[in-house]
Amino acid sequence: MKTGIVCLVLGYVLSQFYRAFLAVLSPELSNELAATPETLATASGVWFLTFAAMQIPVGMALDKIGPKITASALLLIGGGGGALLFSFAINSNHITVAMGLLGVGCSPILMSAYYIFARSFSPRIFATLAGLSLGLGTLGNVASALPLTIAVQYFGWRGAILSVAFITFAIAILIFLFVKNPPRLESEKVGSGSIFSILRIPAIWPIIAIMSVTYAPAAGIRGLWISPYLADVFVISNEMIGMATLIMGFAMILGSILYGPLDRVVPSKKKIILIGNLMCSLSCFSLFIFPGNSLVVSIVLLAMVGFFGSSFAVIIGHGRDFIPPHLIGRGVTLLNLFGIGGAGLLQAWSGKIFAKYSLETSLVVSYQVIFLFFGLFLFLGCLIYLFSKDA
Repeated sequence: MKTGIVCLVLGYVLSQFYRAFLAVLSPELSNELAATPETLATASGVWFLTFAAMQIPVGMALDKIGPKITASALLLIGGGGGALLFSFAINSNHITVAMGLLGVGCSPILMSAYYIFARSFSPRIFATLAGLSLGLGTLGNVASALPLTIAVQYFGWRGAILSVAFITFAIAILIFLFVKNPPRLESEKVGSGSIFSILRIPAIWPIIAIMSVTYAPAAGIRGLWISPYLADVFVISNEMIGMATLIMGFAMILGSILYGPLDRVVPSKKKIILIGNLMCSLSCFSLFIFPGNSLVVSIVLLAMVGFFGSSFAVIIGHGRDFIPPHLIGRGVTLLNLFGIGGAGLLQAWSGKIFAKYSLETSLVVSYQVIFLFFGLFLFLGCLIYLFSKDA
């Protein structure tokens, strides 16, 4: 089982890579394919939306056929196929379709690991294991920063992504070979119920509210806006942008790893989640107030967004406390649907907002509006989450 979990974490490294690599490739895609920030924001949003749309069928598949086939088949077809299409793209429409396929391919990976954790380990260590796997997987976010920048310099963006496509095929095969499905439950309820059974649990709704906005600032800014923001406002080199994205990526790893064990120290998951997300919201507001005063201050604030915006695993753990065992697959994927779907919608929306304001105002003001947009939505989610209860 341990080898299988390692393979799933490697798959999640790819998932994190694919959701964030557009930030580094945006200059090349703009020059070669005439891809605008709005079209790239849409393509990035498509990744999140297709990923989210797959969560319901993925949850059913996890409960009925297990993570082995679910994860390996989708990563092989969607992940590997999407990366191949991306590497041969000749216009921005191909990029959008490829991102959609990549979203499908990555959709079962993390939830397959969480399904195994929920079914095979004690609930007391779920958030710790979930946070650790999330943090290690976020190395893909780091790989999509400075390492990808260097790879593009040596092999070109097409060669770099083609190499990752072959890595994706290999990891999908490893998942099939080494992941083992947890033993089936003997209860008569196995396979019974639906997501509506979960939605009828009152305690789950405030958790859904915060889940819908918690990932959007870190994913949106790190996945797309950090590169054009630093390039347009501070006029720095691609190498400096790669370093800044690397710093934000490491902040997200550190946040994911540190959030997980906190619920074994602080008795209230609610307090951990609420304080962390309020700090992330405050970081967004600070970027809105000080968008171009200092490069160092901006990078620190971007890192804070990444660090405090990494409470994803703890929120999944909070929701998992209210989900019955026979609905674990559908439960964790339902929460993931709102988390990734919310990030995708806000990502696509942010592109529309930027396009509107960049025509009417300066670029600096356009980025200010983006930071304010993410901060306000996260703050609203925190207000609703105030009505949640601990397990």
